[in-house]
Amino acid sequence: MIIDLPDTTASQVSKTLVRIRDEAGAVALGRVLTLIITSEIGEEEDVIAAANEASREHPMRIIVVSTDAAAPAPRLDAEIRVGGDAGASEVIVLRAHGDTASDLRGLVTGLLLPDAPVVSWWPGECPDAVCDTPLGRLAQRRITDAGSADDPQEALRRIAAGYRPGDTDFAWTRLTLWRAQLAAALDQPPYEPITRVEVAGAADSPSTSLLAAWLGLRLQVEVDVEVAGSLPSTGIHRVVLHRASGAIRLERTRPGVVSLDQPRQPQHELSLPRRGLRECLAEELRRLDPDDEFGAVLASGFGPASAVAPSR
Repeated sequence: MIIDLPDTTASQVSKTLVRIRDEAGAVALGRVLTLIITSEIGEEEDVIAAANEASREHPMRIIVVSTDAAAPAPRLDAEIRVGGDAGASEVIVLRAHGDTASDLRGLVTGLLLPDAPVVSWWPGECPDAVCDTPLGRLAQRRITDAGSADDPQEALRRIAAGYRPGDTDFAWTRLTLWRAQLAAALDQPPYEPITRVEVAGAADSPSTSLLAAWLGLRLQVEVDVEVAGSLPSTGIHRVVLHRASGAIRLERTRPGVVSLDQPRQPQHELSLPRRGLRECLAEELRRLDPDDEFGAVLASGFGPASAVAPSR
């Protein structure tokens, strides 16, 4: 069910939610958090679909705030989606025009679930220091996506510069399977120190940069990053861990599959699919405490003492 509220107010949206609960039995019981999504008008549906899918694992209230600050007249249009149109959640879409878009905190404060955690998500270009933004101050966790920015590497540097505990980025979340496979490979004999690391990926891939920084931090070695134009257009292509007995090589051979080569062992093909918005969002919503590892990687790989040595 979708209820349209054109030219409305935040107070009227809240009253309509109460009426829906009383008349149709759509209740907030069982909702574990409020997810606030910042978007632009006309770009909401993909992120709503991802949030609806994630809500089947994390029932929540979803508030989508999409703006058109350049509109000449202030106006707030709203939608409330419940039932089959909202997955296991309630979806409130607020489209703020003109000066109405200048007070995002005021628009959403009265719509937050009481006594429930708040997560804010910027699926596109994100502001500097999201923790200090009006919606960032409301949230325990703040999610960005450097990979969706026009300049992903610059976006990652800005995220690192403004990092506060509670921040995370989907470029880091997309590394979970890569990190697990590399850790599993190193958890087998021979237990020799790694002497050098190579990471290869697309020039615009922030995940490649984060993986290199993580390996440099945890293995305490210099990491060579290759971003040659001949590599696939997106994502990580290859990781090579050098040690005395030979190299461990993890390389993407085709979509969704990587090959694992280790000395004196047969080659293995492993499933390692690229992760979509739904998978990344669901993973990040499983933990609401600060991701200290992400903070340490940002400080190590993007600070003045970075151990990552990019090459072309």
